[in-house]
Amino acid sequence: MTSAQVEKDPAHTAGDAPDGGEGYQRGLGARQIQMIAIGGAIGTGLFLGAGKAISQAGPSLILAYALAGLVIFFIMRALGELLMYRPVSGSFSEYAREFIGPFAGFVTGWTYWLFWVVTGITEVTAAATYMTYWFSLPQWISALLFTVILYTANLISVKLFGEIEFWFSMVKVTAILGMILICAGVLTLGFSDAGDTASVSHLWDQGGFFPYGIGGTLGTLQIVMFAFLAVELVGVTAGESKDPETTLPKAINTVPWRIAVFYVGALIMILSVVPWSEFQPGVSPFVAAFEKMGLGVGAAIVNFVVLTAALSSCNSGMYSTGRMLRDLALNGQGPKLFTRLTRSGTPLIGTTFSAALMLVGVWINYQWPGEAFEYVVSFATISGMWAWIMILVSHLRYRARAGRGELPASSFKAPGAPWTSLFALFFLGCVIVMMAADADARISLYCAPLWALLLLGSYLALRARNPRGAAFTKRR
Repeated sequence: MTSAQVEKDPAHTAGDAPDGGEGYQRGLGARQIQMIAIGGAIGTGLFLGAGKAISQAGPSLILAYALAGLVIFFIMRALGELLMYRPVSGSFSEYAREFIGPFAGFVTGWTYWLFWVVTGITEVTAAATYMTYWFSLPQWISALLFTVILYTANLISVKLFGEIEFWFSMVKVTAILGMILICAGVLTLGFSDAGDTASVSHLWDQGGFFPYGIGGTLGTLQIVMFAFLAVELVGVTAGESKDPETTLPKAINTVPWRIAVFYVGALIMILSVVPWSEFQPGVSPFVAAFEKMGLGVGAAIVNFVVLTAALSSCNSGMYSTGRMLRDLALNGQGPKLFTRLTRSGTPLIGTTFSAALMLVGVWINYQWPGEAFEYVVSFATISGMWAWIMILVSHLRYRARAGRGELPASSFKAPGAPWTSLFALFFLGCVIVMMAADADARISLYCAPLWALLLLGSYLALRARNPRGAAFTKRR
């Protein structure tokens, strides 16, 4: 089913907004798309997860982020080429259906939905953790409040979602740039408690650049890749962008410089001001750095910023889950009730169902407030990486068919393809191997086969009810 077919299907019209592709409103402007792209990958993976990664790899974590960032750029350019070929809200699952098969689309859609549910739990967990900096409120209460507030905001309109995300991202971007400038001032002017000891030599004189060897660096790849999860969210916004042919390529092309500044640049400055050996797992390195510098107010400000980052990612999760469930329903691979939109063009039932499951995060915070983040991060990583793998495989299939003249060429070709897509697939395979070698991350690989069996059983049951349906017939 193409996007044109979706628009003409009578089942999709009830409650749909009239001015958007697939029934959605095109309410996301260029500035909102740009900030969603910039801020989408700035979340707990950088602000909270980096503390553990620094303790495991030392300064070599900078290299891990740079290499992973290059791979992410290859993935995003592959996605960009597909988006310019056919910009649809279903994005990855739509391309998987078209270029791999209906089962691949089914698995991709439901897995990406699960990824955002799990990520929402992760982010609300992190947000609740940050609240303990100021208040002794139990984590589960904060998690519950944040979930309810973001759910309500997402039901109002996509324009409000975009505006909230714009300002969330603006806060994150401004704060990171401010931290980089402050650290640069400490290094050059020598102010603050860390002024006398701050030096770029911290990057190599505390046991070397690779204090735990290459193995220690490779062992952080799971955490590093988790930091970049959500960068592909730009693809989900395609059906609600005002001018996707212009705004999406511009947003994707910001990937290299934002990784260079917000990840590589920020870590270089922080690890130059404070030796890597002084950072602890579970503590935000940004908050810890300001405390080491004796800037208590600065630490409180940074804690507010990382709270904003977590809420921003959770907000994106609320947005994405409803859209993905609706795409599955429109294609006959999910319950029809998920097709319903509010008058403002938001997927009411899908968002509500997803938010209800995110409340599981509240229970996790109640039961295990100390370990909640670690419990969900590994499963979020493997489920999010599945979307990247499907993007790359779909891109390779599309390139092959376009090369044979079977499909029109995209106006936004990925440079170096297909070799860049093949290299990215190899890299992701290496990350999965590293996860298998990590006892903490291995649980996600145990859960993945169970999830696959559940999806296979559901798919076979649906196909048995309608074996000739378009949802179960491979497109040509």
